[in-house]
Amino acid sequence: MAKRDYYEVLGLRRGASDNEIKRAYRKLARRYHPDVNPGDKAAEGKFKELSEAYEVLSDADKRRQYDQFGHDGFARATGGPQPGAGFGGFDFSRTDFGTGGIGDLGDFFSGLFGGQAGVRTDAPLKGEDLHYSLDINFIDAVRGLATEVTLQKHSPCDVCGGTGAKPGSRLEACPDCGGSGRRTGRGLRRAVEPCPRCHGNGKIGQEACRACGGRGATFGTQRIAVKIPGGVDTGSRIRLQGKGEPGQNGGPPGDLYIVTRVRPHPVLERKGDNLHVEVPITITEAALGARIEVPTIDGMTTMRIPPETSSGQVFRLRGKGVPHLKGGGQGDQFVTVKIVAPKNLDVRSQELLREFARLNPDDPRPKTG
Repeated sequence: MAKRDYYEVLGLRRGASDNEIKRAYRKLARRYHPDVNPGDKAAEGKFKELSEAYEVLSDADKRRQYDQFGHDGFARATGGPQPGAGFGGFDFSRTDFGTGGIGDLGDFFSGLFGGQAGVRTDAPLKGEDLHYSLDINFIDAVRGLATEVTLQKHSPCDVCGGTGAKPGSRLEACPDCGGSGRRTGRGLRRAVEPCPRCHGNGKIGQEACRACGGRGATFGTQRIAVKIPGGVDTGSRIRLQGKGEPGQNGGPPGDLYIVTRVRPHPVLERKGDNLHVEVPITITEAALGARIEVPTIDGMTTMRIPPETSSGQVFRLRGKGVPHLKGGGQGDQFVTVKIVAPKNLDVRSQELLREFARLNPDDPRPKTG
């Protein structure tokens, strides 16, 4: 059976950045990890496929060769993964998951499923931070809103309190790992990975908690209330402390970051905390002055056009812009007027304009030559 393209496996386009590859793998690995899908062979196969794709695309040299030669050429040139080889040799200990260099994939999965690969520790560990993209409309971004987001995440088991043991059951050292919380996996590199029986905790109850299957955490859909402050823009991050993944060994939970994406407004344009709009006016309004209606974030407002206004002139409405995200007032709105000439003039209107031109012979164009 032909292998799927690694970019397709991760749901990415060719040319994706390192961060995009990392985020895609983290998201899919969390969904298909065997600890989340016990006994599900399809999910296990999907997870192996994801890990193989990430091993290649996360390495700059391997990715360059893969992009050049494809599956078959890459395998011949590097001895890389062959079709059907799985990920027995996948080295979990050197995968880059950090923000500034080499991280530990075991640590990544331990934050999700309990325990920690590598060195066994009973020290409290903070849970993983989560990120959620939220689309909001332009007016809500300016004014702020209260809403709810729905996401899938782990929570400490309410029944066992996160121990994984049946309430009242005594904890003892895991017989499979001798209480270390780790084991040496199979494959050529024999990477160290969390013990699957105790999920890296090193201890198990004499009887496993039925509610969580001994994992100490449950995975499901949660609704979380979010308050978006006025003034956010695309890329703004709102931190919800303690709403991320649960901590380990009594450690604090991670945080949830809401990243906003603001849909554009049909008329108003935002530049920093100021708003800009172009408004058409007639020749008569420009020459004689007028009071016109102008759209703002608070609805239509009246603005005075002084006599002898030229097309392209800019007027300022103070305090009609976007609230400063860190407080302390808000920006302004700038209105650019554009004179629109009348169309389909009848004979009488044309005569009046010629008379107007005769009475006002000024040439607006500078003399040259």
